[in-house]
Amino acid sequence: LYEDVDIPEPPTFDDDYSNRAHAAREARMRVADDLNELDLKQPVPEGLNAAEEKSWKYQRYIKDYLRCVASIDDNVGRVLDYLEEEGGAVEDTIVIYTSDQGFFLGDHGWYDKRFMYEESLRMPFIIRYPREIEAGSVCEEMMLNVDFAPTWLDCAGIDIPHHMQGRSCRPLLNGDTPGDWQQGIYYRYWMHLSHHNVAAHYGVRTHRYKLIYYYGDACGQPNAIDERRDPEWELFDLQEDPCELNSVYGEPAYSDVASD
Repeated sequence: LYEDVDIPEPPTFDDDYSNRAHAAREARMRVADDLNELDLKQPVPEGLNAAEEKSWKYQRYIKDYLRCVASIDDNVGRVLDYLEEEGGAVEDTIVIYTSDQGFFLGDHGWYDKRFMYEESLRMPFIIRYPREIEAGSVCEEMMLNVDFAPTWLDCAGIDIPHHMQGRSCRPLLNGDTPGDWQQGIYYRYWMHLSHHNVAAHYGVRTHRYKLIYYYGDACGQPNAIDERRDPEWELFDLQEDPCELNSVYGEPAYSDVASD
């Protein structure tokens, strides 16, 4: 599968990490430099220049990923076929296609995850429930994975415990957004420098903006390296800069956004 196909490289594949915090430049998860023979499951061919080697690594990496996705798709199809064969079961069964986070697939020249940039922050969330959800509908509201359990309990007619974090997103699935639905989400990566030399950070994302604070400290957390880094900020206007290549933190035009 995909043997005779060249998968297009993402638009940020050659990101030079300028105009942002040092954290992106210092991370060690680059396709070009950090993907190794163990990751790729075979040695890099000899005789390639740097650009050719980077492209070869990407093709090897992304094709393995897409083959895995194709296998999952095939087996999800088997589940759906079974439900169809069972008659009424398909109307009463909720099928969800999701994960715990996103992943960099050459975006920003990276593999892996960890950063609060869109490709890592956002999760796939595809749900099929013919009884309640119109096929092909799309919801642009924000939800978190802590909203999953309350949603499933709600759909099953079970009371949501008061101690449970999150909120049922069932109204969103029906196209009815509550007036007090969340307009921003919080993120934190705390394993300071422990994996791929990624600095610990937290941040907030709204529909238009994303503010990230690299606090540069292990804060006594397990699996974090106790090595101080200078704190840094990033602010992205996702409407003007959806690829997150240019931090506008500190620019006068965005001072009110950052302070809010």
